[in-house]
Amino acid sequence: MINSTTPQRDGLSPVPPSPAETRAERRRLIESIRALRRLLDKRRGFEVADRRRLNRESRDRTRAEAAHAKALQRIHEKQARRQRSLTRRLNGLDGKRESQERQALAVLRRESVERTLNSTRLTASQVNGIGSGLVRALSAQGIGTAADFKRVSWGKAPNGKGGEVLYIHRTHGGRVHINGIGEHRGRPLMEWRRAAVARAEARAPRELPPDERHRISEIIEAERTRLREELTQAPHTAEAARTEAVRLHTEALTRLTATEREAARLAAEQRAEFDAMAEQLLALQAELSTHLDRYGDAGRRIRRAQSRALRPVPALPAIPTPRKPVGLTQPNPTTAPTPDSAPVPVPVPKVRAGLGWLVPILYFGLTTVVGVGELDDNTAPLELMITSRLLALAATVELLRLWIPRRRRRTPSPMPSGTGPQAFGVFLALAAAGMFADETSDVFVAACVTSALSALLLLAGTGLRLRTAQGEVREDTATTP
Repeated sequence: MINSTTPQRDGLSPVPPSPAETRAERRRLIESIRALRRLLDKRRGFEVADRRRLNRESRDRTRAEAAHAKALQRIHEKQARRQRSLTRRLNGLDGKRESQERQALAVLRRESVERTLNSTRLTASQVNGIGSGLVRALSAQGIGTAADFKRVSWGKAPNGKGGEVLYIHRTHGGRVHINGIGEHRGRPLMEWRRAAVARAEARAPRELPPDERHRISEIIEAERTRLREELTQAPHTAEAARTEAVRLHTEALTRLTATEREAARLAAEQRAEFDAMAEQLLALQAELSTHLDRYGDAGRRIRRAQSRALRPVPALPAIPTPRKPVGLTQPNPTTAPTPDSAPVPVPVPKVRAGLGWLVPILYFGLTTVVGVGELDDNTAPLELMITSRLLALAATVELLRLWIPRRRRRTPSPMPSGTGPQAFGVFLALAAAGMFADETSDVFVAACVTSALSALLLLAGTGLRLRTAQGEVREDTATTP
């Protein structure tokens, strides 16, 4: 490198540097270029990580929108259920009034019958065959009115001796046996009670008193007013819940937007640093070329290093399109979109190749081992044995080569178009070969049809594969500056 301190010859032109100085300067340029290349090698990993960040942000926004939509749906369903329940209860209030009136009348009649039966005393003059002694014996057992017992039944004697005796069942539980009261006295006793019950029911009220009816009406109207208020309040409650859901959704979007902006800013700074390093690398290469043109070869030892340093700068990886944060308000549809506000496509996570491709892979792998047309007692020709195994092995290797990278997380993508017809065509070709090798059955026509079909599938799949490859080449050519 020449500077103002370089000695000059005859005071007119600078003295060329020595070979040692030339080699030292060239080594400095080569080492600088090598260091920049090492730093630029990290750009590919940075771009991959940045694309993952964009995909992760897209997934987070999708999940936030889905959660918001689900919350609104739950609020709507809860409101609809609440309104249906309140409407059903309102419509059933008239039936509820009638039911409460019937229940109140039944209670009133039951109380009236019980009061009448409690006032109907058992006396010797009212029941035939029962004298004063039996009346006192019944009273000693707690049976003095028609309300104290309800029925009679036959059972074994209390001491276990003798035959069956008549038991009187008390209203409040338990049964008693009174000596002297058998079938002839028990029947008149029950007839007397039934007559007392019939008289009590005949005297019981048939309608509710006006004050009781008015009390039930007030209860029903109060219930009706409360249900109507709840039905009127249901939309307001749902609207408040929707407002809260929107607020939480807005806060979540605000947090996501702030995080995305900060990450995009850091990514832009890192990308600018890589661009600056790339420009510096080009400048150093230009300086090395100038130095090489001016001073020529500096020796065999650094010849290879300088040729490696002058390699073209590797093409930059595809830079992910920066996605602008989604605003909290929708743009005005009547306003013409500007270039800055134009929608930017958001990267979508790719779909990985399905696990169903393991079926043909395993089949072709098994065919590589056992071949075709060699089952039971069949012996296939040597040419067919070798050809079928080689074809199955080639199909297995090709499917694994296409399927494994497309299952990885870093390079997910579906299988190329046409792979399915090609795989099925190879399957039919192997099946047809097995049919031709089968000497025990007459399947020649089926084998010919299968062979033709396999050829058509192979041609169709190959055409689709070629068309897809040509389309990718055109896209790469169009995107290359």
